[in-house]
Amino acid sequence: MSMFRSGFVAVVGRPNVGKSTLVNSMVGQKVTIVSPRPNTTRSQVRGVLNRPDAQVVFVDTPGLHKPKTALGTRMNESATSSLDDVDAVVALVEATGAVGPGDRMVLAHSVKRVRAMARSAALTVELGGASADVVGRPTLMVVVNKIDRVGGDGVLGHLTGVSAVVDALDAEQGGDPVPVEYYPLSATTGDGVPELVDALIERMPEGPHYYPDGMVTDVAEAFWVADLVREELLYRVADELPHSIACRVTEWEWPRVRCEILVERDSQKGIVIGKGGETLKEVGIAVRKQMDPGAYLELFVRVEKRWQQREEALDRLGF
Repeated sequence: MSMFRSGFVAVVGRPNVGKSTLVNSMVGQKVTIVSPRPNTTRSQVRGVLNRPDAQVVFVDTPGLHKPKTALGTRMNESATSSLDDVDAVVALVEATGAVGPGDRMVLAHSVKRVRAMARSAALTVELGGASADVVGRPTLMVVVNKIDRVGGDGVLGHLTGVSAVVDALDAEQGGDPVPVEYYPLSATTGDGVPELVDALIERMPEGPHYYPDGMVTDVAEAFWVADLVREELLYRVADELPHSIACRVTEWEWPRVRCEILVERDSQKGIVIGKGGETLKEVGIAVRKQMDPGAYLELFVRVEKRWQQREEALDRLGF
């Protein structure tokens, strides 16, 4: 009887590097929202890949960044905590630009976590808890995303640059070098994604089904609808608005669903509603198309001043 493999994979990176798009691609369907705006993902979202011989749970995380608000601090804490209790770490950088301070922070956290995983695995083997061939040696999987936007020479040059940065960060932390593998791919086109998925499955330990077959996410339906509303808004509002928008479902009496859209200033309320209510109408139509047939979605806009900075507001909104 063949071994069934299962485990958890943290997908980390700075804002707007393509984490959510990659998770959706690896799962094979949309489980987390995407947009051109940074910090679209605000909390951990789990996407589940089911295969006959394996189940891999991908943890999509907020982008690590220099926080300017209490919300930003909580998002960073959510991202770094995702590295705890996982079986593999996938760190994303872009092929379209140099490795910046945000990338370095992500890679440093990732190297540190994989080093800790390697120590834990070695101790498990030493104590007789598992054999080395089952536990394996934890490996940092560095993904160079968006290769569809650069030529072959650009990808090669970026791989060389990223590798030099990872080696330097690894050396700074001391000890045996952390094993690292590099995967150039395009999360948007899917080029290179199957190779990454296969490599991750090979590294999963023997384990149980954590989620039932057919389940692709653990996100509650109400949370999902609220995120869909925010996703559609992010495609339509001005640049200064995305961080000020929060969405939550306040009533769910199927087929009637009431979703509240929070903004921080009165002037933002008019922008979200749009001239003659046109923006809100477009958002409602787009979201209903992604819900079960027959849904009646009500959207309301409310001003919640400085909600990003107020700890009690963040608690109430579930951050």
